[in-house]
Amino acid sequence: MNILVAGTVAIDDIKTPSSSRKGLMGGSAAYASMASSFFAPTRIVGIVGRDFPEEHVHTLQQREICTEGIERSEGDSFYWSGEYHENMDERTTHDVAVNVLEAYSPKLPVDYQSSEIIVLANMSPKNQLDVLSQCSSPKFVVADTMDIWIQMEGDSLAELLTKIDMLVINESEAKMFTETGNLVQAGRRLLQTGPQYAIIKTGEHGALLFGPEEEFFRVGAYPLASVEDPTGAGDSFLGGLAGFLAESNQQINFSALKQALSPATIMASFTCEAFSVERLAEIGRAEIDERLKAYRRYTQL
Repeated sequence: MNILVAGTVAIDDIKTPSSSRKGLMGGSAAYASMASSFFAPTRIVGIVGRDFPEEHVHTLQQREICTEGIERSEGDSFYWSGEYHENMDERTTHDVAVNVLEAYSPKLPVDYQSSEIIVLANMSPKNQLDVLSQCSSPKFVVADTMDIWIQMEGDSLAELLTKIDMLVINESEAKMFTETGNLVQAGRRLLQTGPQYAIIKTGEHGALLFGPEEEFFRVGAYPLASVEDPTGAGDSFLGGLAGFLAESNQQINFSALKQALSPATIMASFTCEAFSVERLAEIGRAEIDERLKAYRRYTQL
């Protein structure tokens, strides 16, 4: 099956305790599409400005990602600047400039409209709904969201949740959205909003999968000796999950999603090892498979 990834494509300036970099490729769609492209044909949808480096587009194309769905604008690209603190779990956002996203209305190329797995990576729920309305017959739709959309576009988000198969959300945002500090309660409340499945990402502690009839499964994160830059790890997790589902070409149910959590976790771990998508740009499928085997050894009795 093929994959459509819609979301943001950005320019990031990032500082960590050990280093700082400017002009990096960022955005939810960039990370998710890079991760999914190792498993299945991937198409990306987003918008960039006149300042977006062509080398970043080439990075996507080198992974054989179809970039026909990236719209070019005369404005400036979506921009984010942030700094990670010593434990790498906490970060401070220094600057955000919406720029070309402010008036963005996604338009899918004709070939994209028949995509089978739809990944609505983190962006405005209104944009996510626009993308979904142009898809003719998706087999599985998964969406991510964040605190700003929960607070500012609650009605659109509520509508979106009735139209998707799975929601993926961070721990803190799940607690905010469901108004509970208990993640098991949060996961079950998320299912009551519409999707059949939900995943709560818990950072270095892994992820929790919830399904109908109180089905539940949990995985831990891949053990890394050091983290260079965790930006985009959650988006890479999302792309890895969708990629596995597309490649396996099996019925998508709770059992298939349980299997997909391992490659999702692996793709997130690679992203953390370098700035931006640089690690994803240099690895091959053999390295992914080797790490996946190691991860399974670590987690099975």
